[in-house]
Amino acid sequence: MKIAMIKIGLAVLLSTSAAFGAFAQEFTKGMVNKVDTKAKKVTIKHEDLKSLDMPAMTMVFRVEDPALLEKLKEGSSIEFVAERVNGKLTVTEVK
Repeated sequence: MKIAMIKIGLAVLLSTSAAFGAFAQEFTKGMVNKVDTKAKKVTIKHEDLKSLDMPAMTMVFRVEDPALLEKLKEGSSIEFVAERVNGKLTVTEVK
């Protein structure tokens, strides 16, 4: 009985942490300096990227989703999520 309770508790804990991880994306404020739609890249002057342990700077990111590229205009202020995708820094969300 005790082992069954531990297994149930562990299953609940794992499912809760997995659900929390899905919502843990942190948006970072930035300014779009350049958009290169052909190369699928964007240059952003951004605040600290805490999730990637990077200080504020200007850098080039990949953008794999064409719909996100359409949201990016030079000179606009954005909030975005960047992640390492296949070893490359990639913008995965924009608002």
